[in-house]
Amino acid sequence: MTERSPAVLVLEDGTVFHGKAIGNKGRTTGELAFNTGMTGYQEVFTDPSYLGQLLIMTTAHIGNYGTHVDEVESDEMQCEGVIIKKFSDIYSRDSADQSLQEFMEFNGKVGIANVDTRALVRHVRSKGAMNAIISSEENQDIDQLKKDVKEVPSMEGLELSSKVSTQASYVSPATSGTSKFKVALLDLGVKRNILRCLNERGCDVKVFPMDATLSEMMDYEPDGFMLSNGPGDPAVMHATHELVQQIIDSGIPVFGICMGHQVVALSQGLSTTKMHHGHRGLNHPVKNLLTGKGEITSQNHGFVVAAESVAAAENIELTHTHLNDKSVAGIRIKNKPVFSVQYHPEASAGPHDSRYLFDDFVELMTDHKK
Repeated sequence: MTERSPAVLVLEDGTVFHGKAIGNKGRTTGELAFNTGMTGYQEVFTDPSYLGQLLIMTTAHIGNYGTHVDEVESDEMQCEGVIIKKFSDIYSRDSADQSLQEFMEFNGKVGIANVDTRALVRHVRSKGAMNAIISSEENQDIDQLKKDVKEVPSMEGLELSSKVSTQASYVSPATSGTSKFKVALLDLGVKRNILRCLNERGCDVKVFPMDATLSEMMDYEPDGFMLSNGPGDPAVMHATHELVQQIIDSGIPVFGICMGHQVVALSQGLSTTKMHHGHRGLNHPVKNLLTGKGEITSQNHGFVVAAESVAAAENIELTHTHLNDKSVAGIRIKNKPVFSVQYHPEASAGPHDSRYLFDDFVELMTDHKK
């Protein structure tokens, strides 16, 4: 096994964890977040919604099946760093392209292993999400790191979608054999599997930068609009709120996922709040209030639509609720073909409990074309 150099994790509240360096040597900062998924670490690391965060993996063994070129949600690792209990230098899967160590080095990412992640997650669960520093530098001055971590910007008030949104529009064609619909997708940090789920249902998808205009998107003559997931604080994205309001006013069907859900709500005058420690993982129970059915969902968000603002809005209907904490998991706009959910229906958590939402979107577009 590889002999690894020392590394340290310093939390904003002064708590210190010691471990071993993985990935590149150096320093990285971000907000602590923990993911409870048992598998899919490569997809998690490449999810643009994790930009700005140090990701704690609660599963004990990470890296044991290596990485594969096709198992990504974007072109690179998006989280700022990773925190792991037991890091595997070797992998057992024949189809893997490289080890996780090689993948992290290629992406220039810093991490720490041999950390008591159970104790760390319990600390975050109790004290709340906070910033931290991972350092595997040669000279580690703990007192200086404790000072430096207090200079890391808070996630609250931080706009990050512009860092991961596409810079130029592109088209992802339908893979079903027949192109039935054209969907204009506003990229706030889109996961590739959202495109796959639409393409499988006969949708040609044109992905637009987050600073696109309604006129540019309408030139595509879309049958529907998709508003993607993304990182950062949705409340500060005022230009996006205005654009989404214009999109809704067009009367064309709209489907929002995660950040897309939040900007739908904000465009209608609702509010969002920062959560104590967020929802991240593959095992979150949600109830569909329209059907009475439950679903096991994948979630990744540190902000949530305020329940009291939904209750006070006459034009908004609550459609889904998180069964653990009763937070808002889905809404729709009354008398308009617009709906959104806080979780990720493109993921395979249940494994496909929530894929029906893409079918609902297709149905809305079908009805709109009649």
